[in-house]
Amino acid sequence: MTTIAVLGLGEAGRRYALGLAQAGADVRGFDPAHDLGDPDVPQFATLADALAGADVALSLVTGHAAASVARDALPHVAEGAVYADLNTAAPELKQRIARLAADRGLAMADVAVLAPVVRAGHRTPLLASGPGAREFAARVGPFEVPVDVVDGDAGEAARLRLLRSVFMKGLAALVLEGLGASRAVGAEDWLRAQMAQELGPEGAALIARLVDGSTTHAVRREHEVRAALAALEASGQPADMTRATLAWFERLVAERDHD
Repeated sequence: MTTIAVLGLGEAGRRYALGLAQAGADVRGFDPAHDLGDPDVPQFATLADALAGADVALSLVTGHAAASVARDALPHVAEGAVYADLNTAAPELKQRIARLAADRGLAMADVAVLAPVVRAGHRTPLLASGPGAREFAARVGPFEVPVDVVDGDAGEAARLRLLRSVFMKGLAALVLEGLGASRAVGAEDWLRAQMAQELGPEGAALIARLVDGSTTHAVRREHEVRAALAALEASGQPADMTRATLAWFERLVAERDHD
């Protein structure tokens, strides 16, 4: 049986842990800040215990904590195991983690999560690159985890994920701005219906997810847009829309902090 250690049992990590366990994997959890409280996923007090004998380690913490968690975890990852970083972070950070793994003779997979985990749990589409990408896909595939492997070093999946964020977070900001302006003149329902029609059969549900998700996860998405902006600026391409998107998420964070 494949043993998977899930590091981080927050919103995404808990869904991966429970979903993988239900799909037949031997799952171990580690997170000092969250208690999963499920008998199918034993939770360990130390990284060493959680990672002992694991075939795959999934890091589902935050982009800010990804490197420090990797430094603490990698000394305990078994030879032949794959260390998969699923955190949204800049390509340079993923490359740094890959070097930390390589220094210990371990394969690292840079894994980008391509949709909100709250919708599909462990079946959320993933994109993977780096030296451990194909082995990662092979090991989690039997548990209904869809992984698309792209050629390239660690950081390539993260780069593509940030390009996707340019569109998705920009769309969210545009929806928020349009609804806010229409609300001010008493036309919100009309404009929401117009937007939904243009976005297709699932348009209304998409608008609801964009609005609710932007507010609920404003801090995390502000960090994501900031990383996407840095990637665009490094490419030398215009980034006017993404700068405006960042301003929107900065405003959402400020409003949340004020409340």
